[in-house]
Amino acid sequence: MSLPLPAGEYRAYLFDCDGTIVDSMPLHYLAWQQALAEWGCEFPEDLFYAWGGRPVADIIVDLNERHGLAMPVAAVADRREELYRQFLPKLTAVPEVLEHIIGSHRRVPFAVVSGSTRDSVTASLGALGLLDKFDVLVCAGDYARAKPDPEAFLRAAELLGVAPQDCLVFEDTDMGIQAATAAGMASVRVPQPRMR
Repeated sequence: MSLPLPAGEYRAYLFDCDGTIVDSMPLHYLAWQQALAEWGCEFPEDLFYAWGGRPVADIIVDLNERHGLAMPVAAVADRREELYRQFLPKLTAVPEVLEHIIGSHRRVPFAVVSGSTRDSVTASLGALGLLDKFDVLVCAGDYARAKPDPEAFLRAAELLGVAPQDCLVFEDTDMGIQAATAAGMASVRVPQPRMR
């Protein structure tokens, strides 16, 4: 199944990572379930997907509020990341997006714009041999306001030296599409693997 792109001459491609380049969402969910179980916290799958694209720390803070818990944010985040890395051998790329990465590499510059940490993004891309395809990584900690705020996408465009209106964003979440639109960028919606 190919992923049609909106018409236009784009000078840069900006990609979300999890669920867009890498089919990592089911693995992230397993890591969340195992990490949170250690604290007696539930994270329903529909909520996990609804919150796709949000920084890990924000999710833990909101889960604490919802469940009246006091999970230590950094410790839970680190544990979730440790568990996710154990699943990396099972990681695969999203085929429709990989096709565009391979076909357009070196023709236009690429950036990753992710709500995940730089360590998580580099581990995922490295596991698939794709890390060297990207000129810029904008990850959690590189911006103040998460998607749906456009800040992260605007930062990536600035780092690539490309005007926002000349960027095409690949995204799998509503918040990511909203952020791209707010940044004045065209976008293409990547169907989540479980929706294909």
